Amino acid sequence: MTADIPESLKRLLDGQYDPDICKKIISGFAERPATLRANTLKAPADEIAAELRSCGVGLAPVEWSATAFVSSSDENTLRQTEAYNGGRIYLQSLSSMIPPIVLEPSPGESILDMAAAPGGKTTQMAALSGGLADITACEKNKIRAQRLLYNLKKQGAGRVTVLETDARRLDSRFFFDKILLDAPCSGSGTVTPGRCNFSEELYLRSIRTQRELLKKALSLLKPGGKTVYSTCSVLKGENEEILNKVLPAAGAKILPIPEEAFKGAPRLPSDIPGTLLICPDSLYEGFFVALIEKMR
Repeated sequence: MTADIPESLKRLLDGQYDPDICKKIISGFAERPATLRANTLKAPADEIAAELRSCGVGLAPVEWSATAFVSSSDENTLRQTEAYNGGRIYLQSLSSMIPPIVLEPSPGESILDMAAAPGGKTTQMAALSGGLADITACEKNKIRAQRLLYNLKKQGAGRVTVLETDARRLDSRFFFDKILLDAPCSGSGTVTPGRCNFSEELYLRSIRTQRELLKKALSLLKPGGKTVYSTCSVLKGENEEILNKVLPAAGAKILPIPEEAFKGAPRLPSDIPGTLLICPDSLYEGFFVALIEKMR
């Protein structure tokens, strides 16, 4: 089934990509299988996978992560498993698993997650650090903050402090070793049949928010620190153009994501070398990821 694409989104895509790439993007707006991440804060990934398979859940590995799996079972089935209810797995899109891996959270680091709810990337960063990074997670919406707290507890992510606030309002006395900014966006990369929240108004509002958040992120980052900027958008106005406007004045630069990383993820051409722009397809949502270092 083909997804219904708003004319405003078609127009923006046509203005940024050649016809063949536009066709590739739109054909990638498809239903995707359930994907999940094994939560190594609770058990080793191979043990969790064996537990699921023993329950009849089909799993296929993902080349670039030992904890990521594609399932032949649907999400409703997965939610009935003991592994899900015990917090040993987290249902998460493959593309959204990439930003925390690029950031490489390590034990002892102070890490800020600027837009954390519902907690998929927050709990993933906790797991990647072996539960030993000190994570501050911001969520301005009260209901979403409660959902974040629920998922942190369920996943066993203990060293996370939740702040119910807009990250743009954080005190300038805060400083962090690393920051994840998975910015609110238009969702232009996540369209599927029956689901499209894109609007031109949302797109323009998102750009303003993204610019403000990235400026704030770089002001809170220690010199030599790293931030990952990501969106689930394939539009340059939310991705490359944000970086080009913010990074020069902030004394920051792009650190290239290795070409060989994330094999199998379909790519789109990016205007900024070293960034990762994923094309939507039958497995992946459209996603943009950039690794940034603050030089001063």
